[in-house]
Amino acid sequence: MPFFLLMTVVLSLIVPGADPWRDLTTQLLAFGGALPLAALVVLVPQARPVSVGSVRSLCGVPEELLADGPADSWAARRRAALWFVMHVGIGGTVSGMTLAVPPAAIVLLALPYSGPDRYASLWWWQPVPRALGPLAGLMLLALLVGTAWAAGALLARCAPLLLGPTPADQLAAAERRAADLASRNRLARELHDSVGHALSAVTLQASAARRVLDADPEFARQALTAIEETTREAVAELDTVLGLLREEDGARPTAPAPTLDGLDTLLDRTRAVGLHIRTTIEGSRAGLPPMVSREAYRIVQEGLSNALRHAGPVDVELQLHIYEGELTLTMENPLTAERTVDDTADAAAPAARTGGGRGLRGIGERARLLGGNATAAARGGVWRLTARLPLGAAR
Repeated sequence: MPFFLLMTVVLSLIVPGADPWRDLTTQLLAFGGALPLAALVVLVPQARPVSVGSVRSLCGVPEELLADGPADSWAARRRAALWFVMHVGIGGTVSGMTLAVPPAAIVLLALPYSGPDRYASLWWWQPVPRALGPLAGLMLLALLVGTAWAAGALLARCAPLLLGPTPADQLAAAERRAADLASRNRLARELHDSVGHALSAVTLQASAARRVLDADPEFARQALTAIEETTREAVAELDTVLGLLREEDGARPTAPAPTLDGLDTLLDRTRAVGLHIRTTIEGSRAGLPPMVSREAYRIVQEGLSNALRHAGPVDVELQLHIYEGELTLTMENPLTAERTVDDTADAAAPAARTGGGRGLRGIGERARLLGGNATAAARGGVWRLTARLPLGAAR
């Protein structure tokens, strides 16, 4: 309406004898000239959410077919502006017909019952025979209803094309979904490897204490002490994982994630459960990138948990080789008596392991995030886990 009023003033100044308040032609010209001016204004990014809201309310277009949020690219802004011009142009036409057609239809319906000179000043009904006035009035009302319906159908069909997500919007939405999925997988890995390791250790310690409680109270006391220490460490690990949640919200984590600097503590705590661990480390852990050190710690932790859960107190051989810009981690342990089949599988989708397999899948994900790989194999009665972690990708 402001641009329409502006155009009426402009036409009054540049067109001799133009009367926007009485001349229909001047009004139509003012309306047509106001549309492109309005389109320039709605090129702002915030115009698209307003149009999307009106489409959802009035046109019945499914929400998933429409874009969400302001138009960030010029292509999206131009499409939103084109939609606005269509919306206002078609809506203005229907509005004008709504104002003009009902009175005209009433005149035509009353035409046979009026005097010959009653509507002599209304030129537009002169071609209509008086007997056909009611029929013409009904047809005029049907034209109004049909035009309004066709306008709504046209706008509903064009809305997904002009107000739907652009390729840039779809890419941004896919990136957000991928980031959310990566965050969920990250938290799932941390919870599984940290808390799952502690629960496996506590389960074995409690089971051993229960069996020898009467025969060897001192051993039971040591097992309970180990349970206390393990649960305390588990609480600290859980605090670290919760810190990751706070990190996603923009806050700093409350506790640092464990790295290979704490490997000796992890091994000592696991030995207390009954595992016999032999460790070989070639190269210095001091210069490792923090991300590689964290992921390697979690891989070792999950490997020890698998040995506890599936093999019990067995001998475990752990080797760490750091050379030529790569960390290679190898862990071997005997299988339980019933696990003597000869099988190999990828760590991302283990076929030879019974149970959920989430831990090995997490190991594969950790390795791939650093540009490396991980495999797990059961061969000759020995379960072997190997992970290769490049150092340069983390930097």
